[in-house]
Amino acid sequence: MDKKGTLFIVATPIGNLEDITIRAIKILGDVDLIAAEDTRHTLKLLNHLKISKPLISYHRHNEGTKTEILIKELKNGKDIALVSDAGTPGISDPGEEIIKKCIEEGIDIVPIPGACAMINALICSGIDTKEFQFLGFLPLNKKLRKNKIEEIRNANKTVILYEAPHKLLTTLEDLKEILNNRRIVLARELTKIHEEFIRESIDSLIDKSKDIKGEIVLIIEANKNIKENDFAKLSIEEQYNFYKEQGLEKKEIIKKIAKNKNVNKNEIYKKFIK
Repeated sequence: MDKKGTLFIVATPIGNLEDITIRAIKILGDVDLIAAEDTRHTLKLLNHLKISKPLISYHRHNEGTKTEILIKELKNGKDIALVSDAGTPGISDPGEEIIKKCIEEGIDIVPIPGACAMINALICSGIDTKEFQFLGFLPLNKKLRKNKIEEIRNANKTVILYEAPHKLLTTLEDLKEILNNRRIVLARELTKIHEEFIRESIDSLIDKSKDIKGEIVLIIEANKNIKENDFAKLSIEEQYNFYKEQGLEKKEIIKKIAKNKNVNKNEIYKKFIK
């Protein structure tokens, strides 16, 4: 039986071209094919690294058709590197679909670690890093968007968002309406010449928003008024709904509710069965 190829998920620089690992350079030089979100953008990086490889376009609008093509190449024994325009593929970037398909087909997937905008923004924000929730870009649909911001309001952990500069003012105004004047850190142009961290109130950011350019990450402070000890006063259903909105699995929710109620988790589990 012919050996299948390997899909390498390769992180690339988010700005500064020196932020690429020795291993990533080796993999990009060794693979048979590179699947890139924007082939023109990736070609600039490859030229900088003096690497010449066949490129295939792989982005949000062609994932359906291109995934099948890439899977066929992998089954034929070709090694493929998947890259996005910047940072780690699969994090608010193309990649999730082909990764799932590779798992279904028994094709090896290997992560090649590197730059990730949200992590770099978080560690320099000065906001709590013990627990955090990454939400990517807020939905455009008004109802879904409001629901997501309500989720942020109730979050008892740091929240991370991505945003485009031309949508920043609208996003800040929407956050202001529901979160009031919660502490927010805006990180922009990470690793680039104009890298900046703006650690000010929402009101101040709104005033400055028209002058803020580049790639943006928003780090939002947790709701400090919500403490897990207070959850003991809430019903099991209210607690369940809160944790579910945080994205927790049912098993983890049951453990947390049992801790809040100071009872055995089996007792909580039985209530869910009923």
